[in-house]
Amino acid sequence: MFRRNVITFVLLVLVMQFTFGVYLLGQRRGGGSRADYYNHVSHFGTVLEIVREKYVDDSVDYESLTRAAIDGMLKSLDPHSELLIASKFEDLRSHTAQEYGGIGVQIERRDDRITVIAPIAGTPGEEAGIMSGDQIIRVDGQNTERMSLNEIVQLLRGKPRTRVTITLHRPQNGEILEKTITRQAIQVDSVRDAAMLEDGIGYVRITQFGERTGKELAAALDQLEAEGLRGLVLDLRNNPGGLLTASVDVAEQFFNRGELIVYTQGRDERSRWESRAGRGARGFSYPLAVLINSGSASASEIVAGALSDTRRAVVVGETSFGKGSVQSIEQLRNGEALRLTTAYYYTPGGKVIHEKGVEPDIVIELPMEEEVNLRIQRNRPAVESPEEFEARFGFAPVKDRQLEAAVEALRGAFLFAEKHEIPRQLAEVPGAETAAQP
Repeated sequence: MFRRNVITFVLLVLVMQFTFGVYLLGQRRGGGSRADYYNHVSHFGTVLEIVREKYVDDSVDYESLTRAAIDGMLKSLDPHSELLIASKFEDLRSHTAQEYGGIGVQIERRDDRITVIAPIAGTPGEEAGIMSGDQIIRVDGQNTERMSLNEIVQLLRGKPRTRVTITLHRPQNGEILEKTITRQAIQVDSVRDAAMLEDGIGYVRITQFGERTGKELAAALDQLEAEGLRGLVLDLRNNPGGLLTASVDVAEQFFNRGELIVYTQGRDERSRWESRAGRGARGFSYPLAVLINSGSASASEIVAGALSDTRRAVVVGETSFGKGSVQSIEQLRNGEALRLTTAYYYTPGGKVIHEKGVEPDIVIELPMEEEVNLRIQRNRPAVESPEEFEARFGFAPVKDRQLEAAVEALRGAFLFAEKHEIPRQLAEVPGAETAAQP
């Protein structure tokens, strides 16, 4: 009995550590006291002990019950607060750091086969001769037929300098290939497809917001400016977000130093936190169009909202997702972490993003099938002809109507500049004002 009481006491202390911060927030709202807090913790401990001692299945243990209780508590708050087990917390850190250990291939499930979209340039996958269209049928001897895409990703990833053996089927010639590949640290670029489209109009796509995104965008803009950039399309479609700091690193390149980009506000009025353009500000003043859709969330909405709210850009596409809440990460024991919603984002003019999203100036809504095909098309390696594309991917290339509308808006800005004999970089995009007005 004594040993059991000691265990119960230790577990109660751990539970209090997990729940203390969340409960104190609740005290402020509900007027609870410290005694009230301990009464509820004691109540939880009583339930925990009864379940452990009397539940019909004697395999339950204190650790799993406590984790389940914490998980349930967080899920009852909102969809974004959660307990991150060690592996999930590590995945989150790798994602935001834009680096992971692996072989460097993009994969998808196609026709019930795990198929390589393309190997990433300069990675072990490319060096091993993996080609677009190769099907991964085994990983370290395990058949992939019934595995989920995420399960296969976890098998392919691992610590750098470790090995993984994959078996490939190459449909083009029917070959079965087995390759043993040494994993390396793979750096994933979040700024992609930087290119000149026409008449000085540049294009840049951002796929996520990680630690290097701001620097990658700055390099892309330098490249495009060297090629005669006069207007820019910034593509944030299907960008799920990422780091708040990265969104500021991106947005500040279109702002002047000291200007407000975003602020957050928690329950307490004193918790307001402002983020302003800093040393990365470059006052980019060319006509700007931003592409968003329902898959643009979080950090994407901060950037689009700031540029729209300050009339620096015309926004084209569909209303964004509406995920405008701040999740703080608190590291716990055993490599776990607590992700807790602590505030909401607001645009410089005080507009709420959460559950409302950013509304486009030019609405171009796409049917689901068209959107899916466009998304697939954007992630495919270039092919020489439409016929070859359709033969390889199963559908004819589709026009990107949202991108065309953004380019048309920038053309209008150029015509406005010519008509009024002002520099193009100071031209007003139809429906929006630029950062620098004459």
